[in-house]
Amino acid sequence: MLTVISPAKTLDFESKPITNSHTQPMFLTQSQALINELQQLSAPGIATLMKLSDKLAGLNMARFQTWKTPFNLDNAKQAVLAFKGDVYSGLDAETMDEAGLDFAQQHLRILSGLYGVLKPLDLIQPYRLEMGTQFANSKGKNLYQFWGGQLREAIEHEASQSGAVLVNLASNEYFKALEAKKLNTRIITPVFKDAKNGQYKIISFYAKKARGLMSRYIIDHRINDPEQLKSFDSEGYRFSAEMSSGDDWVFIRDHD
Repeated sequence: MLTVISPAKTLDFESKPITNSHTQPMFLTQSQALINELQQLSAPGIATLMKLSDKLAGLNMARFQTWKTPFNLDNAKQAVLAFKGDVYSGLDAETMDEAGLDFAQQHLRILSGLYGVLKPLDLIQPYRLEMGTQFANSKGKNLYQFWGGQLREAIEHEASQSGAVLVNLASNEYFKALEAKKLNTRIITPVFKDAKNGQYKIISFYAKKARGLMSRYIIDHRINDPEQLKSFDSEGYRFSAEMSSGDDWVFIRDHD
């Protein structure tokens, strides 16, 4: 069983990583090709492309200009420890032990606009490049065209080695890059709904954190059988067979 999640805009490259274990991203050559093109952008161009403030545009232009290989622990950080935000607050990787990180390394993948597919301990340097960015490049008009079928093939290969089941805990923006209709593997998509005004609804903040919580649940319980996902109960969630349909599995939560 293989799980995929999205990256985060918020990054932490200041705090010291909890482990020195690290690996290299599998698509660094492609990342370098993207960086070469991104380095041609001006700060105003980045601001327009990514809809950023002048300050953030300047920051990200500097990131593109200083990005360089080889990656090491002096100039890069493990992806699962560098990304912050709602999903990663649920995942809480800083509290994992080495055994947990090792299981995550085998069974969790992070999709990325710049790096393609990342293992948790893959080193990355700071960047901002969302998968949905309409960045015209040498391979097409956007990042979906840049990556083509490479990400699908990589995930499909890894899923086939992990029981041919893919758990989709990524956002639609990122999962689209995997060309799901072409994937030759079973896809289970958990959906998280919280009670609000007498109904169960998807509330973005809670749903994002829940994706991280489920990722952590899979790691802590060393889950390889997808049926065990139905026992997920972190922070009050429970599986709802009535609201689920096929491999879209709904988990609901009530609030006091």
